[in-house]
Amino acid sequence: MALIYIVEDDNDIREIEVLALENSGYTVEGFPCSRDFYKKMSQRLPELIILDIMLPDEDGLDVLKKLRADAVTRNIPVIMVTAKTTELDKVRGLNMGADDYLAKPFGIMELIARVKAMLRRSQVLHEEKFYHCGPIFMDDEKRAVYIDDKPCELTFKEYELLKILLQNAGIALPRDLIMDRIWGFDYQGESRTLDMHIKTLRQKLGEYGSCIKTVRNVGYRLES
Repeated sequence: MALIYIVEDDNDIREIEVLALENSGYTVEGFPCSRDFYKKMSQRLPELIILDIMLPDEDGLDVLKKLRADAVTRNIPVIMVTAKTTELDKVRGLNMGADDYLAKPFGIMELIARVKAMLRRSQVLHEEKFYHCGPIFMDDEKRAVYIDDKPCELTFKEYELLKILLQNAGIALPRDLIMDRIWGFDYQGESRTLDMHIKTLRQKLGEYGSCIKTVRNVGYRLES
């Protein structure tokens, strides 16, 4: 089920939201401030963020601005939540990149309905079938990879690794993010597993294996 982050400084409201969404089958983590939220974001990205505007350490709109300016997080759906109810506040949030807007007080059933609708919409938008970078082409519907129009046989993990690199071509992906997406956040194996798979993937891509760049102290990036 989808992972949702809630950034809300009111402990009572945050606990109610977390409990309601967990009871609806979602995995949820709550944060009282932007600092704790940023720390967790560096470790694992969610499928949806519920973001309050009135935070103790930073304005929620500034948090939203940073999310939309970062290539790694710009496409994560964000539902803004605030006690402000003027139309100007709502328009401002939506113009800055919020995907939806909830004004306090709101009902729990409305929150759950908005979350479900947003996740459905996000899934449809991101269900791509084809990816390419230079001579590397992936047909995700057939789970087939071609290099210069010639088939390239990959293992399941190699395929998933290449897919996440293609989906984020030109972006430096952190090691922890890749490990989370490919092996799962609770993976207990050696971190060298990623390096070994990168090595074999580069070999199978032949002369284009050099398109996978090592970004020192960060992770990997795919370039054409």
